[in-house]
Amino acid sequence: MDLVEIKVEIPPSAMDVTDDLLLELGVEGWSLLEDVIVKRAWLVGVFTSPAEAKLRWEELRPMLPVSPMAKEEIKILAEADWRDSYKAHFKPWRFGRLHWVPAWERGKYQVPAGDEVLWLDPGLAFGTGNHETTRLCVERLVAVEAAMAVKGRDKAGVRVIDAGCGSGILALSAAKLGFRQILGFDNDPEAVRVSEENAELNGLEGRVAFSVGDLVTGLTDQQADVLLANILANVLIEFAPQLVAAVAPGGVLILSGILAKENGEVRTAYAKAAPSWRMDFREMGEWSDVELTKPS
Repeated sequence: MDLVEIKVEIPPSAMDVTDDLLLELGVEGWSLLEDVIVKRAWLVGVFTSPAEAKLRWEELRPMLPVSPMAKEEIKILAEADWRDSYKAHFKPWRFGRLHWVPAWERGKYQVPAGDEVLWLDPGLAFGTGNHETTRLCVERLVAVEAAMAVKGRDKAGVRVIDAGCGSGILALSAAKLGFRQILGFDNDPEAVRVSEENAELNGLEGRVAFSVGDLVTGLTDQQADVLLANILANVLIEFAPQLVAAVAPGGVLILSGILAKENGEVRTAYAKAAPSWRMDFREMGEWSDVELTKPS
């Protein structure tokens, strides 16, 4: 299937503001590119038709810090070419014993004995996990698993839930780390479909129960030992009661998708919702997380 690319140049100084706006709006199909050598930056969208590309741009344009003279470039882009364009930007990375590696490096990437690898293949609805919010979550997850290993806890009985699973990266990382009872849900059926495709890519079919649901229906009657929610600060605050209620005694709640400047608001909300829980937070660039541990 051929796709349509729309590309608009933006001031490099507007990269951060634009990135924040795209995340807050929850719009799909857009990404940012920057050439730090020539000091130029672009907003790039990939859609299924020229009409859709123009419509989405006209909706977004009034909210962005772009010049009224900025002109969009639209071209037909074969899906294979679109995927290949990401190979120059996506490199392997690791944390602890978990490696995230491009699928095209399968067969030549050396995985140390005892380590695990999650193969990633960028697509329209599939990120590479390079964003700070995802890394913050996966680093917390790896640390939780390592602590359980030190204590000799059997992970077969540990229940992990990825709330708002997106492309399934966190849920599938949990499977690679040896957790057996894993649930991932998202309110977008397309995200669930892509999550299942990524499970197949990694030989994890059936290891994660993916389903369509939101932060009410997806958490009803659920108790997780590890609950991950990489969403947005305002959503995490609004649904704090549901997220807190879905954590089992002694369990961990890992929150991400939080701008560093919003972290205080999130911690305040959760201090009220879970006053006796231990709380920790970190920052990575402009982003941050919050980890809460429920008393046993």
